[in-house]
Amino acid sequence: MSHDTGSAPLDIIATSLRRERTRAGLSLTELARLAGLAKSTLSQLESGSGNPSVETLWALGVALDVPFSRLVEPERPQVRVIRAGKGPTVFAEHADYACTLLSACPSSARRDMYLIRAEPGTPRRSDPHMNGVVEHIVICAGRARVGVADDPVELLPGDYISYPGDVRHIFEALEPGTFGVEISEYS
Repeated sequence: MSHDTGSAPLDIIATSLRRERTRAGLSLTELARLAGLAKSTLSQLESGSGNPSVETLWALGVALDVPFSRLVEPERPQVRVIRAGKGPTVFAEHADYACTLLSACPSSARRDMYLIRAEPGTPRRSDPHMNGVVEHIVICAGRARVGVADDPVELLPGDYISYPGDVRHIFEALEPGTFGVEISEYS
């Protein structure tokens, strides 16, 4: 059997290990223990030195619950396009209001992103969400009253508001064709 004389992509492995360990919320000590490695070995790998074996990388992949390839290939950003009028959309029961999920919370973040469309009439009144939720909205077109139910703010295109989503809140379109982008941030 012939062996490739090239070395392992140490810089990629180092970056990948730090990224995946951070995503998993593990310390060096915890990951080393889970993978059955010495902490010093893991520290060397994360600093880009050392020469990991296939077995070492497999053990780290198992401990991190990620595929082997995620440790040896550079992370490539994924491109995702949702065309206007497409995507998973849910409608309000008592208001002319729809939200389209644009981006679900990835493993490295604690947020969801939505496109909100609303028409004048009955406002969308929301009960409190989970503790610590913060909603961020930018109005793209139209005009709306948005925010905490007892004290909403009138917004125009380009205006931004942030408010606690764990209290009663409201989105009321004041002009036809009102829409905006909402990010729900989870603590």
